[in-house]
Amino acid sequence: MKTLDLSTWPRRKHFEVFRQYDYPYFSLCADVDVSRFHPWVKSQGLSFNTTVAYITARAANAIPELRQRIRGAEVVEHEVVHPSFTVLATDELFSFCNVNYTEDFAAFYAQAEAAIRRVQADIVLEDEPGRDDYLFMTSIPWVSFTNIQHPIHMHPADSVPRIAWGKYHGRGDRLLMPLSIQAHHALTDGIHAGRFYERVQALLDRPEDLE
Repeated sequence: MKTLDLSTWPRRKHFEVFRQYDYPYFSLCADVDVSRFHPWVKSQGLSFNTTVAYITARAANAIPELRQRIRGAEVVEHEVVHPSFTVLATDELFSFCNVNYTEDFAAFYAQAEAAIRRVQADIVLEDEPGRDDYLFMTSIPWVSFTNIQHPIHMHPADSVPRIAWGKYHGRGDRLLMPLSIQAHHALTDGIHAGRFYERVQALLDRPEDLE
């Protein structure tokens, strides 16, 4: 992790403007094409949601702005950020599930599946105090949504990005899935969100590269 030098940071003016907003977040939702990804996941006997969590975490980690966090008057940039996603547990309740990100898909998947089993048996609704090296994620597999807004701390404003995906649906011969990202505008712009979608789609188009 490093602390950015705001005096030489090209984004300083944008940071100073948007961090003063009462609601400094922007959110995008767009369909991604899972036409190749979905059958590959099924053929490998993998969890769709766990694999999507890996792909979105990998894409986000490749973009420095999605690894930056606001701490008071400072901005830090983590070397790696880790997915914290929701898992359906008993009685239709959900649990948080934190997984350390590694680019090794097999290692990530094994670790995630073990963590999911733990939190399904013992629901967790707290993150580790003082940590902001997360990517908060959720899946809404019952709805092909076109927009989503997440609960968020405002005092101080939380700068952890939120990522969500929904029910996939057919359109012609394509299988599409809504994918949303919500981020703090003092750190992130549409161009960074665009790069995130490009990286996600590239991974979805070549799922065999995860092997």
